[in-house]
Amino acid sequence: MKNWNKIIKLVGVGLTALALVACGGSKTEEVKTENIANATKGRTVKEIQESGVVKIGVFSDKAPFGYVDENGKYQGYDIYFTDRIAKDLGVNVEYVSLDPASRVEYAETAKVDIVAANFTVTKERAEKVDFSLPYMKVSLGVVSPDTAVIKSVEELNGKTLIVSKGTTAETYFTANHPEVKLQKYDAYTDAYNALLDGRGDAFSTDNTEVLAWAKVNPGFTVGIDSLGNIDTIAVAVQKGNTDLLNWINEEIKTLGKENFFHEAFKATLAPVYGDTVNPDSIVVEGGEI
Repeated sequence: MKNWNKIIKLVGVGLTALALVACGGSKTEEVKTENIANATKGRTVKEIQESGVVKIGVFSDKAPFGYVDENGKYQGYDIYFTDRIAKDLGVNVEYVSLDPASRVEYAETAKVDIVAANFTVTKERAEKVDFSLPYMKVSLGVVSPDTAVIKSVEELNGKTLIVSKGTTAETYFTANHPEVKLQKYDAYTDAYNALLDGRGDAFSTDNTEVLAWAKVNPGFTVGIDSLGNIDTIAVAVQKGNTDLLNWINEEIKTLGKENFFHEAFKATLAPVYGDTVNPDSIVVEGGEI
């Protein structure tokens, strides 16, 4: 049985230098353009199976969805799913740590076969990568210190909001609330540390994450627990890799018949959320909202 107390602590404090090094910095737009132009064609299911290894891009510092535990092993809701993908493909899995802003690039350039990093589906991203059927749903949340809880977007006027680069939080506030000053970080660990250190007044990311984080970090409250649209989370592959995409979609449909994603919630998220979150408010079975 996993030591859930140790796992839950990872939500609050992020990871060690291993995670920070693995996440790395964002590439410049010039380098991204060059990489995309020289991109390798995404591998088919047969090619992956013949190689014996599937490469999957995940987070290493976003507990309880994708993180590295104290033993150096990847854990979390996304990992529970991708471990099953590898098993059903009949191959080993090689996990590649990503930061939020690099997810599209890693799929576009086939640096990984699959990106499964708490990846919210958006129109802009769907123009660059192919998304699978959803396996989760989410909206934005805002967490802030108990001494100055932010309960509405209006209360962010004149204050500094921490966000991670390349996330839906960055996109949402940039487009809808340009009056809010954004402080941006590459890695989730850096963003949470900025909140803990008082470098910003609040932090916004997926509500599923901030609810978990605040639960194990006394002194912080999710004053806004649902903001913007209800979005879906899916895995992504290189644009045009229909062979792999179709296989993943069939896998999601099949797993839905097993109630697999509710089991994933029970194994990875329930120890963090307890009974404060209804699984049906997060979980998507069989790709059907």
